[in-house]
Formats: sequence, structure tokens, C-alpha cells
Amino acid sequence: MKIVNLTSEAVGDPGFKRVTFTERRVPISSADGNTKYTGMVWNVEEDSMAGSYIDLPGHILETDDGARGDNVNAGFFYRHPASVLHLDCGEGPVHASDLEKAANGRQMKDFIIINAIGNKNPFDIPGRSVYLDMDAVDWIINSGCRCLVSDIYESRRLDGVFLKLFAAGVSTVCVPANLFKIPDEVLLTVAFPRWPTTQIPCVLLAECQE
Repeated sequence: MKIVNLTSEAVGDPGFKRVTFTERRVPISSADGNTKYTGMVWNVEEDSMAGSYIDLPGHILETDDGARGDNVNAGFFYRHPASVLHLDCGEGPVHASDLEKAANGRQMKDFIIINAIGNKNPFDIPGRSVYLDMDAVDWIINSGCRCLVSDIYESRRLDGVFLKLFAAGVSTVCVPANLFKIPDEVLLTVAFPRWPTTQIPCVLLAECQE
């Protein structure tokens, strides 16, 4: 199996606070003084939208189902079969028909990865210049999706993409990277710390057949 890291750098959306790392050096020594070294500790200040991150439905108050990073089943997000839909869209909406064409007759897994912008990553294009049309959102929900990883989501109009997905119980993973490097079927791991929050920075790893 080949492992592809789909995690964006922890730089944060330009519209939000970026991550800052402050190095702290801590002298450590044994009581007898024979062992001495310097421990390296980092203070990290970030918002929950730095780099790749997972949104549980409670990221929107009105769709909160009680799931948090410290009470969800982490095993559900470990090596989970995922269907990948590859597109290469210019500016504008992605429709259900585009997803259907990319599916090419395949039955979708309950984890879906949408690579809508070809060999680009989310910060390589103007924000929300490519987006899911609401008929595409319906298609995703009707496919039985439980977790969506996508390099596009909402339009600049704020059509309610996340609101509809969360209301249907679909968790979303935002700002992935390197989706163009993976095949049509992978095993996906979404790993995140046990924070008592509904939006959490995460690591995305895809296992692919060689």
C-alpha cells in the first residue's frame, strides 16, 4: 500500500488567524546532576480552521447533534473506505451531473472525497470561486455519505451547503491537499485530537493500492 498525505500546512485560512509557534527551552537535570539536557517545548496559538480540519455537525448551532472530538468514535474515521470523485472544474458551480459523471456508475462509499479543482489545492484558487451547487449537495446526501472531504464547498452567496450537509448528519473535512494524487478508491484516516469541540484541526492519510 502507498500512503498519501492529504493534510494542508497549518497556515490557516487567510481570512482567519494564522498559527503561531513559540519555542520554549526548558533545562532538565537529574537530582545528582549527572544527567542534563534541554527540553524543547512549543506554545501553539491557532484557531480551529488552521490547515486541514474536520467539522462535526455541531459546527452550526442549529444542527448540533452533540458530537464532539472527545466523544465521537475515533475508529469510525480510521482506515475507512472512501470513494474519490475527480473533476477539473473552472470557476462556478459543480452540479449533481458532474458528480454523477465522475462516479462513472460506481456505488459511493459512505466516505466521499471530491477533488473538484484538478491538480490545485484550495488556496491556489480565489476563495469560493468553485463551489457545490445545491443539487450536488442533494446528490451527496442521497448517496448515503457520512463524511465528505472536499476541496470546494460553499459559494460566495452562502447558499447553505454546510447547513444542509450537517442537518443530514454529514461531517465535513475542509482544506485538504493533494487530492489529485490519489486513485478512485482509498482507505482514508482522519485523525484529530480529543478536543471537546465541533471543529478540529486534523491529519488526513490515504492508503492506496500500488
